[in-house]
Amino acid sequence: MKFASTGLTALLLASVAVPASAETLRWARAGDALTLDPHAQNEGPTHTLNHQIYEPLVLRDEEGTLVPALATDWHVSEDNPNVWVFELREGVTFHDGAEFTADDVVFSLNRAMTEDSDMKELLSSVKEVRAADTYRVEIETEGPNPIMPANLTNMFIMDQEWAEANDAVEVQDYEGGEDTYAASNANGTGAYRLVSREADVRTVLEQNEEYWGADQFPMDVTRIEYTPIQNPATRVAALLSGEVDFIQDVPVQDLGRVSQAQGLEVETAPQNRTIFFGLNVGADDLQTDNIEGENPLANRQVREAMNLAINRDAIRQVVMRDQSIPAGVIAPPFVNGWTEELDQISTDVDRAKALMEEAGYGDGFSIQLDCPNDRYVNDEAICQAAVGMLAQIGITVNLDTKPKAQHFPLITGFTGDETDFYLVGWGVPTFDSAYIFDYLVHSRDEEYGSWNATGYSNPELDAKIEGLASETDLEARNQAIAEIWEVVQDETMYLPLHHQVLNWGMTDNIDVPVDPEDQPKFKRFALN
Repeated sequence: MKFASTGLTALLLASVAVPASAETLRWARAGDALTLDPHAQNEGPTHTLNHQIYEPLVLRDEEGTLVPALATDWHVSEDNPNVWVFELREGVTFHDGAEFTADDVVFSLNRAMTEDSDMKELLSSVKEVRAADTYRVEIETEGPNPIMPANLTNMFIMDQEWAEANDAVEVQDYEGGEDTYAASNANGTGAYRLVSREADVRTVLEQNEEYWGADQFPMDVTRIEYTPIQNPATRVAALLSGEVDFIQDVPVQDLGRVSQAQGLEVETAPQNRTIFFGLNVGADDLQTDNIEGENPLANRQVREAMNLAINRDAIRQVVMRDQSIPAGVIAPPFVNGWTEELDQISTDVDRAKALMEEAGYGDGFSIQLDCPNDRYVNDEAICQAAVGMLAQIGITVNLDTKPKAQHFPLITGFTGDETDFYLVGWGVPTFDSAYIFDYLVHSRDEEYGSWNATGYSNPELDAKIEGLASETDLEARNQAIAEIWEVVQDETMYLPLHHQVLNWGMTDNIDVPVDPEDQPKFKRFALN
């Protein structure tokens, strides 16, 4: 465990808590941001830290509504339905004092479309980004794209001159282990500027005194001290003792202790995120099973058996302490395309055993399950529960857990043998099913499928997925989404588990609504 290796665990437990000043907020969560490069990783905690430093053109507020950020207005061009026009905020400067202009937007979006960017699927329909004026940007797409603004909420804008001066024009190759200047340094337009960064240990931010939105937000937090604390008990102990003021992921087993503690409170809300297992259905032979020369996961009956063997209600009650919503589809209810019919769950161990027999695997098989231990609520415990459930149908699961920094490259760096069976969670910042399809269902190529480690490939379905970006008839578009979901559900390359629930723990002087994206933006925090 990286945090323990620093010696901070003992320090947090043994030291006497010294309250922070009213303006300093000490923040902790299970895992750190993977990188500060704003386009290298499409991952929740990474975006959350970067949201304090960098800004996109548009944002979602706590109600899920698109609101202005670096763009003050956006509309489809009257002259060309394929062009979105963004009017930019004037008078904005980067942390080093450089002026923010349309050139920075063009540079940043072009950078985000390059091969090593984990954000490129969101811009896959873009034909050209151009500066129409100093404070006006045009994004031209291959055909009309009705949801383009929704694709930009985590698309951070960099200073072109800063990137060029610091050899940061290219996106960090995170999966390849590359380290770059932009991975540990930052220069954004956000409410907070980077003071220091020691990955997996501590990051310090201070308020940007020249922030354009200083009179629009509370801005009560002037300094942020961010400490990743992987161990749940240590994380809660830090909050209870006063070592930290705010934790994003209160362990479900400690909700009562925190909510009943004097001076603390817990804020709870459904999260726009679903947790599920992925299966390598595309390989001819798996690397981690005991079946030579074939892939048992390529058999649909085996996949259906595994799906029926997972007892989601038991996971909800025993592992999640009722802090989850059992799921039958890998889309949370926030998302356009989700339906109650898709989200039905079923557990039938007898039927699962019969399917294993019919598939020719009555004697079962063994396989490795790759699981993170510092990313999702009780992620390792969820995987441990699944080990026992799958054993009931003859599948021996060898569990391999590791920090997310080592786990995610198994998925995003997939070439056929990195992972056969894995846990992952997926949030949907666009609130639209196309985001799920682009990343998780479309065949992996240069523009799509960067998180599709299943090896699943269906060219006909790919074409339908790509068509969603330019379909302006919403009724026809929603019908296409429903048809894609029908195929995904039938193929069962993913085993949905549950929709995650947010539990933020904090001192009771903090006033902030819970963000369903699990992305607190500290400029909005009011300290009473």
